[in-house]
Amino acid sequence: MTHVVLTGASGFVGSHVLRHLLTATDWTLACPVTFRHKGLPRRIVSALDDHRQWWERVDVITCDLSSPVDRITLDQLGGEHCRYVINAASESHVDRSISHPVPFVANNINLVLNVLEAARRMPNLEKLIQVSTDEIYGPVPSGYASREWDAVIPSNPYAASKAAQEAIAVSYWRTFNVPLIITNTMNIIGEMQDAEKFVPKAIKSALSGDTMPIHAARNGTPGSRHYLHARNQADALLFLLNQVLPDVRYGPGATKPPRFNIVGEREIDNLTMARMIAEYVGNDVNTEMVDFHSARPGHDLRYAMTGERIEALGWKAPLPLEDSLRKTVEWTLDHREWLS
Repeated sequence: MTHVVLTGASGFVGSHVLRHLLTATDWTLACPVTFRHKGLPRRIVSALDDHRQWWERVDVITCDLSSPVDRITLDQLGGEHCRYVINAASESHVDRSISHPVPFVANNINLVLNVLEAARRMPNLEKLIQVSTDEIYGPVPSGYASREWDAVIPSNPYAASKAAQEAIAVSYWRTFNVPLIITNTMNIIGEMQDAEKFVPKAIKSALSGDTMPIHAARNGTPGSRHYLHARNQADALLFLLNQVLPDVRYGPGATKPPRFNIVGEREIDNLTMARMIAEYVGNDVNTEMVDFHSARPGHDLRYAMTGERIEALGWKAPLPLEDSLRKTVEWTLDHREWLS
């Protein structure tokens, strides 16, 4: 039986990964959680409620990954039986990284160190996926899409903390032979997302009539992103776990671990995105263009990545953007407690 350690299972992305692995595989999972940050027990429960038999495949373990993993906890996580680790846990909100940078960055760095320390004590570990972000590349000029291993130029403490996680993971790949894959993903949408994120904020604005700020250049050009449903990201992670990849471990001829950009199907500016969300809500949305750097120092107006590398292996996102956005809005309207 394949056993996986999934960090961040009570977070937005991690809970979708949990649900997808339970649906698409017969694997068992250990999920270390604390609920001290943005994790919510309801996310885990919602993944299991409709399938009571899944509880037998999931072990939720109280474990603060900002502190070292002790021997007993390592055994609870699966220890010598663990085949894969997916590290999806991190503080992820840019505004919070700006208002409280020291604890934010310290948490993300300590977290990855302790995950990697635990991983190198797992003798049968085959792959560790470090889930990262497009923001490590910094702002991308018009007409260009970041490629794997482009220069890392983070603009804010959140992006810097993710870049630091990657660098530490690479050092463990090379020094301790931890079998590493890095993924960089663009803006994620989906059910049960924190209310501070763009899609829930746009839904609230469309419902209330309050003005929705849209970050833009001084000439009024709105920022743009590629949006990807969290279930698509989960599908890509499972795809990479099932692939035979070179250089997952450091060895002769290996200069860097495998890295894959996981990208949404097309680029959309944030004004268009807000209007699409409002259309699915069934109301108009009032928007105001605000200077992106004045409104949020360290904010990047445009992100873009190419996903050609994972696509060349045969992966394609299963959920189209419009369908997944409509599904997200409809679900949120039926579960408005997630907007508070």
